Amino acid sequence: MYHFVTAAVTHENAEHSVGLFQALGLNGTLLIENTLAFLVFVAVLAKFVYPALMKAVDARREAIETGLREAKESHKAAEKAQSQVAEVLEAARKDADDIIARSHQEATLMVAEAEEKAKSRAEQIVADARQQLDNDVRKAREALKRDTVELVALATERVIGEKLDDKKDAALVKKALAGEKA
Repeated sequence: MYHFVTAAVTHENAEHSVGLFQALGLNGTLLIENTLAFLVFVAVLAKFVYPALMKAVDARREAIETGLREAKESHKAAEKAQSQVAEVLEAARKDADDIIARSHQEATLMVAEAEEKAKSRAEQIVADARQQLDNDVRKAREALKRDTVELVALATERVIGEKLDDKKDAALVKKALAGEKA
């Protein structure tokens, strides 16, 4: 290709070199040399630099695509994690509400049990007090009965003027008590 371009340029140079190049202010040999240098430079770039440059560009493009893919996956994972966190929070709120409801229920039961125990204890205290009162009344009646029997015996002794033996004394007391009840 180089020979073809050179031959074409040389042929043209011979015919028009004097007129056209001089009119434009160009040197034909310098133009050919610069053209050849440019073509050599382009060939060297195409052979050595361009493949390395394209390899770097392809590697960079692949890295960017990988980064974008990973970013999309990370975004999806973040959304999934966020939805899982929302689900866990919702479950925790539900559990907390259940625990609070159960604690209120247990507190109500405990209060009811305490009230029932207090009521039962109060009834037991009242029953014990009534039993004690009945016992005290019974003891007081027995003591009163003994004292009455002694007083009747003393009064009878003074009225009759003689000491009664236990048999007579008991019989008189029974008689007096029977008359008192009637």
